[in-house]
Amino acid sequence: MMKHNYSAGPCILPQEVFKQASDALLNFDNLDLSLIEISHRSKNFVAVMDNAVQLVKDILGVPAGYSVLFLQGGASLQFCMIPFNMMKLKDGKASYLVTGTWASNAQKEAALFGESHIVASSKDKNFSYIPKGYAVPEDSNYFHCTSNNTIFGTQMKAFPEVSVPMICDMSSDIFSRRIDVSQFDMIYAGAQKNMGPAGATLVIIKDELLGKSGRAIPSMLDYRTHIDKESMYNTPPVFSVYTSMLTLEWLKKNRGVSWMEGVNNQKAELLYSEIDRNPLFHGTAATEDRSNMNACFLLNDESGKDVFDAMWKEAGIVGINGHRSVGGYRASMYNALTVDSVQALVDVMREFERKQG
Repeated sequence: MMKHNYSAGPCILPQEVFKQASDALLNFDNLDLSLIEISHRSKNFVAVMDNAVQLVKDILGVPAGYSVLFLQGGASLQFCMIPFNMMKLKDGKASYLVTGTWASNAQKEAALFGESHIVASSKDKNFSYIPKGYAVPEDSNYFHCTSNNTIFGTQMKAFPEVSVPMICDMSSDIFSRRIDVSQFDMIYAGAQKNMGPAGATLVIIKDELLGKSGRAIPSMLDYRTHIDKESMYNTPPVFSVYTSMLTLEWLKKNRGVSWMEGVNNQKAELLYSEIDRNPLFHGTAATEDRSNMNACFLLNDESGKDVFDAMWKEAGIVGINGHRSVGGYRASMYNALTVDSVQALVDVMREFERKQG
């Protein structure tokens, strides 16, 4: 049976990418060797890294003056690397928009290095909306936000105009829509949503931002180290980088983020329309802040849960159980999920409505 994979991450990737990546595990680049057993400094893998970096630049239109890195440690390591590199040693201050669990974790890590100021938070309503109308203090060393909140199903539809460097965690919606990279001084994203398997973290950073903190930074945590060594200071996560490269090639072949944004809008409209129409369900996020990547919804009557669960499982749907912080259901519609898979879930919801009378 075909599976419709709504997992929040690690998550679905294009089928052709799975095939190419699995082939490379057995015989990479016609070497009769596996991708994961060759030297990461061989010309064969250096070409992979170079191509992955160039694809990021091409697809997102990264301006001159920015470096593109593939690092390790997940987006969570960036929570401390950012203040380590960018918060001033003396009277350091950073501002954070807290819109979910990961934004909150990032803000708490920054507090280890200096003043970690919360400009606004949606915790008062269980992170079900994106705050607006906040001010970012001009004495902040940087402003940090999270573009999409996987757990709570909210997404920033626009970004504020700020007078300080803006840093954004785009782990769960990178490459899903058009963005203006020049609006940001740093963007970072874990690979395991829209790029590849867990293990690699994409960092796009403005070079002029670095070297100004006054801090002594351990080599492994210094962005300048990784820029100088072109993401090869230590052994990179070769399989994650390679699979991310394949996914980016797939995206570029399919007309890039403009095409992807259209498909993602179509998927979101299809599912949210059913959530709003169907009297047995309701969404949890504020309508204007609903995520195109993660749709969170609840049953209006929990007595039907066992029936509904049996129906979507029978239809080959997997991974839609909601996070414990929200409950209910979470349908993660990352780039590789097809419109047909979204239609399969909608069909189940309609059949459930018919059965429940």
